[in-house]
Amino acid sequence: MNEAKRVRESISEYAELALPTDANGLGAVLGGKVMHLVDLAGAMAAMRHARRIVVTASVDSLHFLHPVHIGELIVLRSSVNRAFHTSMEVGVKVETENLVTGERLHTCSAYLTFVAIGENGRGTPVPQAIPETEEEKRRYREAGERREYRLSLRQRAR
Repeated sequence: MNEAKRVRESISEYAELALPTDANGLGAVLGGKVMHLVDLAGAMAAMRHARRIVVTASVDSLHFLHPVHIGELIVLRSSVNRAFHTSMEVGVKVETENLVTGERLHTCSAYLTFVAIGENGRGTPVPQAIPETEEEKRRYREAGERREYRLSLRQRAR
C-alpha cells in the first residue's frame, strides 16, 4: 500500500474566464461547461493525491446557486476528502469573481468519486488521506457517510 498523504497535498485550484462561446441564449455559462470544469478540477486533486491516471466513477448532485456571467472568472478549488482502497472522494467548490469589482460568489459545490488506474488498466490502491484541520476532519467523516449512501444506491440499481 502507498504511504499516506496529507489532504493539503491534494489541494488544487483552476480558473477560467467565462467567454461568449461558453454561453447559453441568456448570456450565462452553460451548466454543462461548469460541470466539465468541476470534473477537471476534481481530477487534478485526485491525480495529485494518487499520482496516477484517474477516471470519474460518480458525481453527486450539483445545484447551481446563481448563474455564471460572461466575463466573470470561474474559480474552482478541489481537494481529496477521503481515500478508500482504489477510490477517492474529492470535493470541488466553484466561485465566480467579478474581475472589475472583486466580488466573489459561491456558484456550486460537488463531490466526485475517482478511481486510480494502474498499468494494467484496472483500479489500483491509493494512499490514505490524512485530515489535519477540523474542516478536513469533518469532510473526512462525512465522506464515509456519503460513500455508504452511494454504495447502497449502486446495490439498488443492480
